[in-house]
Amino acid sequence: MGIIENFINFILHFDQSLGLIIQQFGPLTYLILFIIIFTETGFVLTPFFPGDSLLFICGTFASNELLKIEWILALLTLAAIGGDTVNYWLGHFVGPKIFKEKSTRFLKKEYLDMAHKFYEKHGGKTIILARFIPIIRTFAPFVAGMGRMKYGHFLVYNIVGGVAWVFIFVLAGYYFGSIPIVKENLSLTIILIIFVSFLPILFKFLTGFRKKM
Repeated sequence: MGIIENFINFILHFDQSLGLIIQQFGPLTYLILFIIIFTETGFVLTPFFPGDSLLFICGTFASNELLKIEWILALLTLAAIGGDTVNYWLGHFVGPKIFKEKSTRFLKKEYLDMAHKFYEKHGGKTIILARFIPIIRTFAPFVAGMGRMKYGHFLVYNIVGGVAWVFIFVLAGYYFGSIPIVKENLSLTIILIIFVSFLPILFKFLTGFRKKM
């Protein structure tokens, strides 16, 4: 329980955590951020890693010249595209072996089903849209790999989605993070971003629940 609480606290106060990371690791901070985004997008076991909120905070720190905006945009875009690529090939080669009829301890089959339905409804553009929805973001490329989507087709959507996701959130943090009311309530802003990110999933859950009643 302590690990979960510490992780939640880390996420909700990432503005403070990132400040400490920069102080302790200096330039290595870019590598740490790269690994976090790569892991969040690249492995179905880690949909709970920070994504949208992390990008926004990075932009905020860049606006205060604690991070270089060009390095953040370049490295985290590469991390996002690389992560989805790894996820695609994991789905292609090991997906069918991992997901059976029942969920495993760490991999919930309902997440896969949810991503699959989202994929069927929106087609190839799911790879782009999924970037902006937690959980779906992690499972969409995995489903694309399992579904044997042509890699060349997938790669185009992957690049467009990765660039759009990183640039929108990082630049939002860069231009709006320095506004006094945002700067003074950064932790609250992170919570709001997380909440808004999960709204589509919450809406889907409530809609499904109402249909069963």
